[in-house]
Formats: sequence, structure tokens, C-alpha cells
Amino acid sequence: MPQLNRNIANVGTGFAAFLTPPGPEVIRFTVGQPDFATPLPVVEAAKAALDRGETTYTRTQGTPEVCQAVATHLHNTHGIETDADDVLITPGCKQALLYSMLATLDAGDEVLLLSPAWPSYDGMLKLLGAVPVHVAVRRDNYHPDFDALNAAITDKTKAILINSPNNPTGAVYTPQEVEKLVNLAIENDLWIIDDMIYATLVWQDYPYTSPTSIAGGAERTLTLGGWSKGWAMTGWRLGWMTGPTDVMSAVKKINASAATHVPTFLMPAAIAALDLHGETAEMAKQYVERREVIHQLLCQLPGIVVPKSEGAFYAFCDITGTGMSDVEFATRALEEAQVQLIPGSLMEDGEGLVRISYATSMENIIEGCRRLSVWLNSL
Repeated sequence: MPQLNRNIANVGTGFAAFLTPPGPEVIRFTVGQPDFATPLPVVEAAKAALDRGETTYTRTQGTPEVCQAVATHLHNTHGIETDADDVLITPGCKQALLYSMLATLDAGDEVLLLSPAWPSYDGMLKLLGAVPVHVAVRRDNYHPDFDALNAAITDKTKAILINSPNNPTGAVYTPQEVEKLVNLAIENDLWIIDDMIYATLVWQDYPYTSPTSIAGGAERTLTLGGWSKGWAMTGWRLGWMTGPTDVMSAVKKINASAATHVPTFLMPAAIAALDLHGETAEMAKQYVERREVIHQLLCQLPGIVVPKSEGAFYAFCDITGTGMSDVEFATRALEEAQVQLIPGSLMEDGEGLVRISYATSMENIIEGCRRLSVWLNSL
């Protein structure tokens, strides 16, 4: 029989084993998606586009209108300067990540990942025959360890992947840290792949900082984002990417061969989402309230140490003080406390840590932490 692609055997399954929906009696702290409904104006825009018959092929990179809307959003919200012709609308940010790797990497190239890192990064790189190099972040605040990053660079290093606000850690890198990351990339002639999918969900007194805002960063940075997290649109599978013109020309070629374009009738909805303010601000307000409550409650649990979440909607807990491994902790939390969470060792350098998503109701947060408290205090 013909053989499968040999790279597939090296790809893990990420969080899959701990994402299986449990019974209704279980509090889920696992799913990394907003628990809000997609704002009504977005839904209505998609319906109206369907009613207008917008169901045929359109421009491969996305209509001029939606690409301009993204360029305007990036400029107005994050200070990212890009031309609308250098914007591509993708089937989710995940596809944008894959395109960025296809456009910049050859088999054997090494990519620095600040770990623990979202498992899909590792899987995508291995599928392409590239080499993920996991560099552990600091344990006290989950920010970059620059000595470790410099030590990890070899003559095969081709890129560094940044995700801030971060999944799974909830860290938001400071402007000074982003500047140091850009300078490291310049000194070693690396691409920067900037996964900014959580950029609108920052709870610090400093904002998400784009590498393109740093001198020398724009010409080597691919900026990837989308509508999933900030607009409660995970199932819509809408993402964007932008970067230097020559890179985006290559990416457009990849997209034309891989996906043609996202559904035509979703593009007006994507534009409508970027015009929203009150709805997304209300979501952010509720995340901030949940963050305060969950941090307070988690800090009261015996054997748990947790830095305060700085962005996204994740609390990343050090559970080594309980005497359990993270897998044992997650397994027993499900079986004995009826609380589902993600063990950190499903990612490189995540041993002894668990990820808790507070993208759930305040009632679930309070009840889930109460169950964890009763369970841990009974041991």
C-alpha cells in the first residue's frame, strides 16, 4: 500500500483529549471561545448578503471593501500601517498561520516558540517539515526569557512566532519586550510571525504592541488575526493576514491554490463587526470582571499559584504545590470535583501547570472554583 506523509506521525492532537464535552453536571473551564452570541448586527449583515444573492465567487484575497476595513481597523486600533492590497481574508486565523509558514519556511528551518505555546503551532510546523524550537518563558509571569531565546538560535533558525496576549498563559508582552524581540529578529535575520488574535482583549495599562511599530520590524513581520475571539465569531472561520508586499504576493498565490476565498456572504458581516463598538466593549467589560473574581478565588486554593491574567481569557495555574502532576490534577478534578480544565504538559514546558478559561459565566466561575476548593481541601 502507498504510505502516508511521514510528518503526520510527528503531529500531536493538542488539547483534544481534554476537550471532549462532559455531562451537563460538569463545569467546563476548557474551551477557548467566547460564551457570548455573535453580535446581532453581524448576523443581520450576513443574512442581508444572502438575500442580495452574494453567493458567487469574488476576489480571491477578499473584496476590496473588507480588505480596506481590516487595514483601517489595524491602523485605527493598533497603529499598524498596511495597504488594503496587502491584506488577505483567510478561513480563520489558523489558516493564516499555516499560510505564513508555507510562505516563509523550508523543510528543516527552525522556528522559535515561546513555550508553553498553543499546540497547533507545533503541529503545523511539523506537518511542513519545519522544526519547532520550544523556549520556555519565565515561570513567575510567563514573559519571554531573553537569555534562553538567544541561546536557542542556530544557523537554521528562520523565524520567531509571537502570540500576545497569549494562549495559554494570558501574558501580554510589554512594549519594551516586543522591541527586544524585534531586535533579536533583526540581529539574526528572522521572520516574525505575529499571532494577534487576542489583541483586543488586553487588561493591562499598556496595549498590545505590534512588532511593526518598532524600527526594522515592519519589513519582516507577518501580522495574523481575525474575528473569532474579540467579536465572538469562532464558528464563522474568518481571519486576516498582512505583511510586506512580496510576502503577501506569495501568500495570495498559496490561498488561490488552497481555499479560493472565504464565503462571499460573510464578508459584509466581517465589515459590520469591525464597525461595532458598544457590543465588543461590553464583552471586554465582562471579561475584566470575571478575571478579577477568578483570580481572587484561584489564589485561595491550597497548593495553587497563579499570576494575574493580563489578557485573553486564560488563567494559567502552577499546581505543583498540590503534589500532583498536571495530568493527575486535571483527571482528578474532572472525576472528583466535576470540573474540566486543560493540563499544561500537553504542551512543551507546561509540566505542573493547568489552563483555566474564564470565557464562561460568572455563575460557572464561582461554582467551579467552589468545587475545586472543596475537593482540594478534602485531600
